[in-house]
Amino acid sequence: MVATTQRWVSLKSRGAATVAVRGWEANLLTGSELRIRLFGEWTLTSGTRSSSELSRRLSETPRPTKISFDARELGAWDNVLIDFLNKLEAIADERGVEVDRSALPGGVGRLVALARAVPERQGARRTQQRPDLLARLGTGSLNFFATTADFVGFLGDVVIGIGRLIIGRARLRRSDLMLVIEDCGPGALPIVALISCLIGLILAFVGAIQLQQFGAAIFVANLVGIAIVREMGAMMTAILMSGRTGAAFAANLGTMQVSDEISALQTLGIPPMEFLVLPRIVALSLMMPLLTVFANIVGMLGGMLIAWLMLDVAPITYYNQTSGAVGLNDWAIGLVKDLSPEGSFERFENG
Repeated sequence: MVATTQRWVSLKSRGAATVAVRGWEANLLTGSELRIRLFGEWTLTSGTRSSSELSRRLSETPRPTKISFDARELGAWDNVLIDFLNKLEAIADERGVEVDRSALPGGVGRLVALARAVPERQGARRTQQRPDLLARLGTGSLNFFATTADFVGFLGDVVIGIGRLIIGRARLRRSDLMLVIEDCGPGALPIVALISCLIGLILAFVGAIQLQQFGAAIFVANLVGIAIVREMGAMMTAILMSGRTGAAFAANLGTMQVSDEISALQTLGIPPMEFLVLPRIVALSLMMPLLTVFANIVGMLGGMLIAWLMLDVAPITYYNQTSGAVGLNDWAIGLVKDLSPEGSFERFENG
């Protein structure tokens, strides 16, 4: 009878417990056929399923010669089920066990067949191995020397380009230079003004809380003026310009390199350093001091706003105090970033 020939024989009666692990159950039929019943949801939210127990079962005695499926109770599924079946078939192939997918849903069977049709390339998976200290030191040293050599070569080309510009032999267009100057200068004024004003507000607010306790609120002007002119104005302008304009320059030139526009210029006999890089360097060199002066003025105005609103210091009083505290030497040091903190402290103590 069919019931006799196809009767279920539990694994427990064969010396092993029936496998019921998170959505699947394996039962051994007569004729060495292993029937895997799939039930429940097989989605990422329900977790992954391990095939290690099935691998162990296929290695036990008696060894099954065929695997079939019962998917009548299978619920929602996604790639979790496909990954499980793919691993199961890989294990079955290693042990020479036939796999019958006929009882699987059509979409599942097709996806498993597609995954098995294109096997993973040998060596595609790379294991993460941390190199030893000596290897990392050697690699870092080689990268440093290579970067240094590239920088020295670039610096040499820039110096040569500037020399040719001075003698009037550089091949660049004045219209391109004016466009870059407009982008570096007037185009950067709003963001520089915003950040500088906020820096001045913060410095004045922090200083006002402390100096007000000693009745020295007027010295907020000294604090903001010296800090902005000597340090913060130039530093924040440099950071903003490197993040805004420098990144835009790098992206523009990198795109031209990828699209072979720079190679086209070299083919036409036009030096890319003079045609592309030199106008940007000249524009930044001209605009950075002006932007720094603008940032210093806006930062001190931000400090004056806090002194006026919080400390009742009149704007004319704040201006006079700032004029006495900040001199041309401070402006020059800020522009060239020649750090001299001793002079700042001495000037601050003298009021």
